[in-house]
Parts: sequence; structure tokens; C-alpha cells
Amino acid sequence: MTTHTREKFATQVNMNILNMVRNLAKNEGRQIQSLVEEALSDLIEKRKLNQPRSRVMEIYQASHKNFAPLYKKLAE
Repeated sequence: MTTHTREKFATQVNMNILNMVRNLAKNEGRQIQSLVEEALSDLIEKRKLNQPRSRVMEIYQASHKNFAPLYKKLAE
């Protein structure tokens, strides 16, 4: 089993977000620190891959219904 060194840090977060994280941790039987670590790891991975957020892509894909001809012209 690999041991990782941990370091404490302090920050501030929106109260509503923190309450949702607390509820998630409670519902999943996990500690908040494990959810924060998961979220930070996901953020790092997302930025490494340079992928847009899924909601942005959904809106972009939906826009093709109205703007497909424009997109085609722009691509030329």
C-alpha cells in the first residue's frame, strides 16, 4: 500500500456549496476531505485534457440545429 504525504490547507467556499458537499459526504459515508481530493483530482485531469465542460458542449451541439449552415461556411 502506497502512503501519500498529506498537507493541510485552508480556504473559503460558498456556504451553499459547502453544505452540498457535507450532505454528499454524509450520504456516501465519506469524509469531506476525500470529496475535496476527488474534486481537485478531477479538475486537474480535466485541465490536462483541455476538454470543455459537458454543459458547454451540450449547448454547442444543440446550436447545430439552428446554425449548421453557418458553421459549415465558417469551416470553409
